[in-house]
Amino acid sequence: MSQSGCGLSIFTTFVQLTNKHEDNAAGIIGNAAIVASAYVGSLVEVSTNDNHWMMTNSTLLIAIVGPTASGKSDLAVRLARQLRGEIVNCDSLQMYRYLDIGTAKPSQEVRKEIPHHLFDFLEPDAVFSAGEYSRRARIILGEISTRSNLPIVVGGTGFYLRALIDGLFTTPGRDYELRRRLQGREKAKGSGYIHRILNHLDPVAAANIHANDLPKVIRAIEVCMLAGKPISKMYEQGRNKLEGFKIVKIGLNPNREKLRDKIDQRTVQMFGNGLIEETSDILDRGFPSTCAPFQSIGYRQALDYLLGRISRKDAIRYAQAATRQYAKRQMTWFRKDTTVKWFHGFGSDPQLQADVLDTLKLLCTSI
Repeated sequence: MSQSGCGLSIFTTFVQLTNKHEDNAAGIIGNAAIVASAYVGSLVEVSTNDNHWMMTNSTLLIAIVGPTASGKSDLAVRLARQLRGEIVNCDSLQMYRYLDIGTAKPSQEVRKEIPHHLFDFLEPDAVFSAGEYSRRARIILGEISTRSNLPIVVGGTGFYLRALIDGLFTTPGRDYELRRRLQGREKAKGSGYIHRILNHLDPVAAANIHANDLPKVIRAIEVCMLAGKPISKMYEQGRNKLEGFKIVKIGLNPNREKLRDKIDQRTVQMFGNGLIEETSDILDRGFPSTCAPFQSIGYRQALDYLLGRISRKDAIRYAQAATRQYAKRQMTWFRKDTTVKWFHGFGSDPQLQADVLDTLKLLCTSI
């Protein structure tokens, strides 16, 4: 192959290799896949025995979305093993250190086997935005591409994924006096008061932000008041779209009743594995109970238990109910995205994993 004057680009490819083909597959040995590089303007078809794949002039990026407990991480790990991928986190809570049990982070063993990015890099009291996530993640995607590996973005924080792929609009700066007044109103009027204000200003944004997520509620009100228009309308504009990638979004849509059971079982397991003790440990490290992660599902209930507000039984029950509601909100968000290719089932299902791989190979030949 001669070098093109246009320079180099990354080309992605899929192939499911059996063990007997690993030694002769273009000289690259992998568990079950090759991701290859080629020159700009080239289109190359390669066959090794009964395996076939095509390289195209787009760098492929896979994004796995779906409700909590649907098995997104399981599917991501399977694809990474098959396709020499690297996993990029898109779960806003898994970015925080020490929050392991309640966020269902991948195990250390898996993270040693497969490169994982944007996990455990924030302190629990750190403030982090979707814009900052987009900037960091885009740098990482570029680095993965230079290694000729497949980037796999996985997580249930839909707004972060949108920021990464579609970009963000220009927002007003922070008004700390306004924030102070809003925080005072919430404290004086009771939990949920400023969320009702947001619902009056911007019902769409209010429907997508939990009433207990005070930083996001306050920011949404702040933007609405300073910009003079609903933040949801500004979301629709978008800007700085991610370029240089062919994006394939894979959505997981398990049976509703089975998902409900999975959520309930996983919540019991989290508390059994030490969620309360993990929450206590974070407090013992000197982080205040007002940290944003303590407003998240599971940790909020564990904190309430530690403060003597509720029983352990009620903590589990409230966490289960809140998680089920959160899963519904996630599906409402992701269903609005018409570019998602949906699969019915859990990401841990071997048949679903095989179906996803087959679909990706078909898409690869048509890019």
